[in-house]
Amino acid sequence: MKAIVDCNSFYCSCERLFRPELENKPVVVLSNNDGCIISRSDEAKAFGIDMAGPYFKAKPLIEKYGVSTFSSNYNLYGDLSWRVMETLRIMFGKNNVEVYSVDEAFLNLDFIPADKMQQVGIEIKQTVETWTGIKVSVGIAPTKVLAKVANRLSKKNKSGTQGIMVLDSKEKTDDALRQTYIDAVWGVGYKYAEKLKRYGIYNAYELTLKTMHFAKTHLGGVTGLRLWRELKGITSIEMEDELEVKKMIMTTRMFGEPVDDLKSILEAVATYTSRAAEKLRRQNGAAKHISVFIVAKEQDHLASFNRGATISSYATLDFATSQTHELIKPALAIAQRLFEKGRSYKKAGVMLSNIVPDTSIQGNLFLPDTKNRSKLLMDAIDNINFSQRNDILKFASSGTERNWKMQQNFHSPRYTSRWNELCEVK
Repeated sequence: MKAIVDCNSFYCSCERLFRPELENKPVVVLSNNDGCIISRSDEAKAFGIDMAGPYFKAKPLIEKYGVSTFSSNYNLYGDLSWRVMETLRIMFGKNNVEVYSVDEAFLNLDFIPADKMQQVGIEIKQTVETWTGIKVSVGIAPTKVLAKVANRLSKKNKSGTQGIMVLDSKEKTDDALRQTYIDAVWGVGYKYAEKLKRYGIYNAYELTLKTMHFAKTHLGGVTGLRLWRELKGITSIEMEDELEVKKMIMTTRMFGEPVDDLKSILEAVATYTSRAAEKLRRQNGAAKHISVFIVAKEQDHLASFNRGATISSYATLDFATSQTHELIKPALAIAQRLFEKGRSYKKAGVMLSNIVPDTSIQGNLFLPDTKNRSKLLMDAIDNINFSQRNDILKFASSGTERNWKMQQNFHSPRYTSRWNELCEVK
C-alpha cells in the first residue's frame, strides 16, 4: 500500500500557526510581488475567491469579508515543510518517504499489515498535527494514483472522512473512482481530459473500463498505460529517492514595478546570480553553463495578463565554477546584450546548468596562490550571510537601494528562522 500526506491549504496553515486568532477565519496568501492568490483557506473558498486569480480582482471580496491577506513567506513555509517531512521520516524511515512537493509526500506502507491501514492513517494525522501544528489529509491505496484519488476525496469531505481515506477494497476503490472527474485525476491534463470526454469518459472509473490498447493510444503511450494500470490497482509508478543534487539551478523574480533602465536590470541579474551561486555551493557543485533571461512588459495594458516577450541568451564558461564573481561577469555581459533601450521589463532570471561536483575543479598552476583560494572567500561570505541573514555581504554589482525588488506589502514575520522575529508570548 502507498499513502500520500497532503498539508491542508499549506501556506495559509503556516500563517495561522502563529496567529491562532485566525483559526476558522478566511485567509489568503499571495504570490511573489503580491500578484495572484496561491493559497486559500476553506473559508476564503466559500466566499468565491478564485485560486490563481489576480489579487486586484479579488480585493473587493477580500475587503468585504475581512479576509486576512499575506505575502508569500517562503522562509517560514520552507522550514515548516521540512518539519512535516522530517516527522514522516522519523515515523517511517527515510527510505519509505518520497517528498513530492513542499506540502506533499508519498509513503511506502508495504511493510504494514493491511488491516492496520486506517489506524496508521489516524496515527500519521495525529502525529504530524501534534508535532508541527500543520493540519494534513491522508489518502491510502494500493498505488500512488489511487492514493491521490483517496486524498482528494478525504479533503473534499473532511467532516465525513476526518481527513483520512483508505481504499482497501474493490468496492471502495470503484466508488471513489466514480466520484473523481477525469480532469481531477493526477497525471491527466486539460487537453487529455477534453480528449477523453469526447470518447464519453467523464470520470476515472469509466477510464478503467477501457482497454490497455486504448490507454496507450490515447494517453501518451507508456505514460498513459502506467496511469491506466495504477487506476486499476497495479503498481506502475514506483517510489523515488529524494533528489539531493539538482541538475540545474534557477533564480528568478518579478520586479516590484516595471523597470526601463539598464542599471536596475544589471543589479537584479547580479543579485539572482549570487543567490544561484550560493545554492550551487550548498550542494558542492560547479556549473559550466549560465543562462540569463528578461521578460518585457506587455505594451497593451489591456492584454488580459498575457506574458510579455521573454528574451534570453547563454554562455558556456571555460571551466566549471561556483565562485560568485566568476559567474556574475558573464551574466552581466549577457544581460547587457539582451537589454533594449526604450522597453520596460517586469522580470529577470538566471539559470546555472551543466553542473559537476566541485571536487572535479583543478587549481591553476599559472595563477598566484591567492587566486586559487577563492573557495575560502566564498565559504566565509556564505557563513556570514547565513548567520547574519539579509545578504549582509554582497557584491557591489548587486546594488544597494534595489528599487526593483518585488512588492511584499503583507509579509509576516519569519517566526522560525530569525531571532529578531520570534513569536512573543505574553
